[in-house]
Amino acid sequence: MSRIGKLPVNLPQGVTVKVDAGNVVVVKGPLGELQQKVDADIKVAVEENAVTVSRPTDQPRHRSMHGLYRALIQNMVTGVSQGYTIQQELVGVGYRVGVNGQVLQFSLGYSHDIYFEIPKEVKATAEAVKKGANPVLTLKSHDKQLIGLVAAKIRSLRAPEPYKGKGIKFVGEQLRRKAGKSAGAK
Repeated sequence: MSRIGKLPVNLPQGVTVKVDAGNVVVVKGPLGELQQKVDADIKVAVEENAVTVSRPTDQPRHRSMHGLYRALIQNMVTGVSQGYTIQQELVGVGYRVGVNGQVLQFSLGYSHDIYFEIPKEVKATAEAVKKGANPVLTLKSHDKQLIGLVAAKIRSLRAPEPYKGKGIKFVGEQLRRKAGKSAGAK
């Protein structure tokens, strides 16, 4: 039995889960509503304040989907009750970000500014830059998959380089740094 799949998903106050026709799980909570199509072989049962996921056989395909769908349902429940936050730091001289509604304006050392439109489910804020500090972009959403995708696309606009560490990185991320040219010469 899957260690993750056999655990029930506890429902906090104000969160409801419904399994529709076609095995679509709908989770509603104070922060929004999410849906996930579950494979027809996997059975999702909703009790009073918990959701359980079960599989019909021990085939490798069923075992892998068992834990996957349980984790996806847990992420949806956490998202609609608490939400998710990702912070990204812009490291580099003159690197800036501005938030204008759902459009982000980046100044990342290119000859032009980059305008990036984010989905309406994601809210963005940019902290004011203090002298000597790097700008920080904060993304908030109830959808973990969507906020992760948006953060990855933003990071790809200027990925951190290994020599000086300039670029867009996640707050708290440890970068692998390389020595420059002078380290190899003797």
